[in-house]
Parts: sequence; structure tokens; C-alpha cells
Amino acid sequence: MTDSNHLRLHQLLQERIEHPEREEEVDRLIHQIFDQDCAILVLDLSGFSRLTIRHGIIHFLAMVHRMTAIADPIVTHHKGQVIKQEADNLFAVFPEVTMAVNAAIDILKGFAAVNTGLPDDKDLHASIGIGYGTTLVIGDSDLYGSEMNLASKLGEDIARQNEILLTENSYKQLSNASALTWEPLSFSISGLELVSYALRN
Repeated sequence: MTDSNHLRLHQLLQERIEHPEREEEVDRLIHQIFDQDCAILVLDLSGFSRLTIRHGIIHFLAMVHRMTAIADPIVTHHKGQVIKQEADNLFAVFPEVTMAVNAAIDILKGFAAVNTGLPDDKDLHASIGIGYGTTLVIGDSDLYGSEMNLASKLGEDIARQNEILLTENSYKQLSNASALTWEPLSFSISGLELVSYALRN
């Protein structure tokens, strides 16, 4: 934790540990400082373990570089903010779910356009999960929350290649749901049965 936002969070968490009688007060302060109601987009590139084993780490890094070069401007265009990029995952937040969905669609279109001129082992494919809810956004470098966790689960584990999945909360916030075709799907996480929605063309 190096930047001022992470340092502040670290200090408050340490205070919470050292003074358990002040937990509620510290929790309120953490929420007051860091809470944002936002849509969370989590993108996971597909097939990277296989490609890294076959072609090596530099091939992997070059593809991640190409992914961010395409995705970052699209996120910004749709009024979002890239919060972090870890390995082959990208995390971004948006004021509204519709903005996140439109960004996700355009990112997949951008990958498809680039893929037409590349050999198969350099093609970019992704799965994307989108959540919506109150989230702890730590400056421009990290985020925490239930909908963040669910979006990560959808993007990294549940969604298929080139698929966009919404959490139930984010689907309820979608202003143009009637203009798109969404299919409800069930999935399990930590023993809970939950519903997601898959975009169908």
C-alpha cells in the first residue's frame, strides 16, 4: 500500500484492529470516504494458461499489452475508469450499468476486428462479468465489495469465451434491457444459488 488512499485505508483498518470498541465508528468512516455506487466490469482474457505454456511469458505480456491498448480507450469513451489490471484481468468502474454493457460490447467488437488480421495464437478473446452496487473504490488502484466479487466470479469462472454476464443487481439497473436479449442463468458460489443474465445476439 503506497498511495495516499491505500495508506488511509491501511491506517483505518489498523485502528479498527487495535480499538475493537470503535469498530462501528471506523466502519462508518471507511464507507464515508470510499463508497461509490457504480457498475463494475471485470474482463478475463480466454485461453491464457494454454498460450503461456505453449509460447512463453513474453507472448503473454504482448497480448495483455494489446488488450489494454484496445480496452482502455473504450472504457474511457463510455465514461468509465480502469481501476487496475492484474495479469490477464482488467477491472473498471462506470456510473451506470448501461455504460459498462456498451463498453463490454465494444471491447469484444474491438478484439474481433483486430483478430481478423492475426494468426489464431495471437487472437484476443475475453469473458466479461458486470456487477452493480455500493463498492469501496480505493482511489484509482483497487476496489472491494460483494458485487465486485460476483462480477469477478462471472468474468473469470462462469462466462464463456466472448460472453457478457450480468449479476442480478446489475440487470435490474440496466436502462436498455428491452433493447437487448438477455438469458437468465443460474450459478452457485459459496453454497449460494444465484442468477446471472447472459447477453445473446
